[in-house]
Amino acid sequence: MLLRIAELTVRRARLILVVSTLLLIAMAALGIGAFGKLSGGGFDDPGAPSSRAEKLIEEKFGGDSNLVLLVDAEQGGPDTTAAAQRGRELTESLRSEKTVSGVLSYWDRGGEGLKSKDGEKALVLAHVKGGDRDEGANTEALLDEYTGDKDGVSVRAGGGAAVNSGLSAQVAEDLALAEAIAIPVTLVLLVIAFGSLVAALLPLVIGVIAILGTLAELYLLGSVTDVSVLAVNLTTALGLGLGIDYGLLLVSRFREQLVRGDDVPDAIRHTVTTAGRTIAFSSATVIAALGALLVFPLFALRSFAYAGIGVVAIASISSLLVIPALLAVLGHRVNAGRVPGTRSAGRTDSPLWGRIAGTVMRRPGLTALPVLAVLLLAASPLLGVSFGIPDERVLPEDAQSRQVSTALRTDFAANDAAAVQIITTSSVTPDALGGYAAELSRLDGVVRVDASSGSYTGGRMSAEPGPGAAALGNPDAQRLTVLHEFTPASDAAQDLVTGIRAVDAPSGAEALVGGTDARLVDSKQSIGDRLPLAIGWIVVSTFVLLFLFTGSVVQPLRALVLNGVSLMAAMGAMVWIFQDGNLSGLLNFTPQPMEAGTTVLMFCIAFGLSMDYEVFVTSRIKELHDAGAGPEEAVTRGLAGTGRIVTMAAGLLAVSFFAFATSKVSFIQMFGLGSGLAILIDAVAVRGVLVPAAMRLLGRAAWYAPPGLRRLHAKVGLSEAAEAPAERVSAGV
Repeated sequence: MLLRIAELTVRRARLILVVSTLLLIAMAALGIGAFGKLSGGGFDDPGAPSSRAEKLIEEKFGGDSNLVLLVDAEQGGPDTTAAAQRGRELTESLRSEKTVSGVLSYWDRGGEGLKSKDGEKALVLAHVKGGDRDEGANTEALLDEYTGDKDGVSVRAGGGAAVNSGLSAQVAEDLALAEAIAIPVTLVLLVIAFGSLVAALLPLVIGVIAILGTLAELYLLGSVTDVSVLAVNLTTALGLGLGIDYGLLLVSRFREQLVRGDDVPDAIRHTVTTAGRTIAFSSATVIAALGALLVFPLFALRSFAYAGIGVVAIASISSLLVIPALLAVLGHRVNAGRVPGTRSAGRTDSPLWGRIAGTVMRRPGLTALPVLAVLLLAASPLLGVSFGIPDERVLPEDAQSRQVSTALRTDFAANDAAAVQIITTSSVTPDALGGYAAELSRLDGVVRVDASSGSYTGGRMSAEPGPGAAALGNPDAQRLTVLHEFTPASDAAQDLVTGIRAVDAPSGAEALVGGTDARLVDSKQSIGDRLPLAIGWIVVSTFVLLFLFTGSVVQPLRALVLNGVSLMAAMGAMVWIFQDGNLSGLLNFTPQPMEAGTTVLMFCIAFGLSMDYEVFVTSRIKELHDAGAGPEEAVTRGLAGTGRIVTMAAGLLAVSFFAFATSKVSFIQMFGLGSGLAILIDAVAVRGVLVPAAMRLLGRAAWYAPPGLRRLHAKVGLSEAAEAPAERVSAGV
């Protein structure tokens, strides 16, 4: 098939380029509207009890409070004339908004609990409708209308809806900055690597196609299902990086064949049938790793799968069609725009990597054990890892929604917005409801339980039903609010959710527990329950693909073990930085538990990309082994032939991820730094030291497969020899 693709690009190069240009214009037209189709949030399991509770509360009672407006008078507190007038106007205006429900205000009768401990501030609580898809746009419109300073009274917004709105805006701003850094730096590095301006621009073409194509895909998917706005970050980083990886392989291979004396058509045939085979397998391994994200019900993780699979597929397909077509048109002009002082840039081999591999293979234990020890030391912080989901602390300290959330924690006796919400799925008698509420109020840390039958403290009724109690009752459902003293998202708050769920619900009814802490508990459980399935999928699919690539059952096992070690080292470093707080001053973030969804994403991305480079290196080693070279010769010559390309590709890809370290959102920083570090560890420590050491220790057993599997590989494995012209010389990836 690869040879047929090569022939097509040689004979129909201009037609391919015309069609590609038209498709690119169409993708750009669709992709530009992608942001309007994407949603915030997406870190909740829609089938979890907390999500069911949230849906029922919205259906029966107008929704849980996800918008908190903090009203602060410069002088005199909320009871001054100016503050009271502003507060009442704000309350009534919100109640008239079609996108808002469940408005509660300090200036309502019975709203005294919404006043700060120092008496200087007051709250207005509301629920913004629209779910994950429309909530962001609705919230943005409300913030524009109702927040700000007026007549000496300031109104600032917090709560889940405001945090999500601020997060989406910050991600878009950070994305623009990351691209402004990554693209120029990448172009400069490509020019240095190739020594030619024309050659350097070709990989960027694939990056642009991959990014615009995936944005068009996200636009279409966002029109029919929920897709997270965070998927755009993965699209840009992976699209730019893989476009460069694949373009680098193809252009380097083509230039190598021209140096060997091939004419342009033959050089393209050799390029597509050798480097193209590597791209086909490497993209398949990355897609398989990203496909594991589809097992999770959280749509943020599924969105990463949509974006990741799309960008890899588009990058690989366009690289196999567009780059060869461009090379067919350019021919020897691919070397145009020579840069002075880069005469050796056209080389694809690296004697240095060959010498390193030779040294390692002569003393595999002496060289590999220190590297392995350092990687295991870097991985050791994983022993104390804990997980969470994004809250306001991922935003910078000067973000309005974070400041309001901090004020709620420190300045108010009971944080109503962080209360645990309970709803029964059927009617409950007053006596049964009171008994249930009283039992809940006995739990450690509970300040008060509010129900339609009254308020409860310490196991008994502490107040008769107030003016707002009727809003907690419904003929076919009852709502209870559990106010507690714990910091939201803390271990104690999560333990309280578990304790509440352990209390028997009123007879004949089911009690669903919701609220921010319940969502955290359920999201962690949802990810944890499906993580073994995701890991199993990655292991099995990787094993199968590498077996089809190498014909060995040992090589996939060796790759899985070594890649696992490098991945644990990178993730351990991220725990040391982002959970333990090291470098927090330099990077300007607040230490907190590792964001569960981003950690899973980083695992899948880093694993897939490590297999990407595994295929790059193993391709050359296998070729030499199949040609009759001994184990040591195959490895040393293989690394000498691929080391430069792998390190260049890894360095360029790492740049596109490291650019996200400039983000003001902590889990975006973690994703960028962790993915970039994993790529560099894999390219240098694993490919440079651990792979040759393992190959030396395994010897010829590295290529072992049982007879039955050897016959299977002969039938279904993609053989480079079967694709390439018979007269081709032994070459690189």
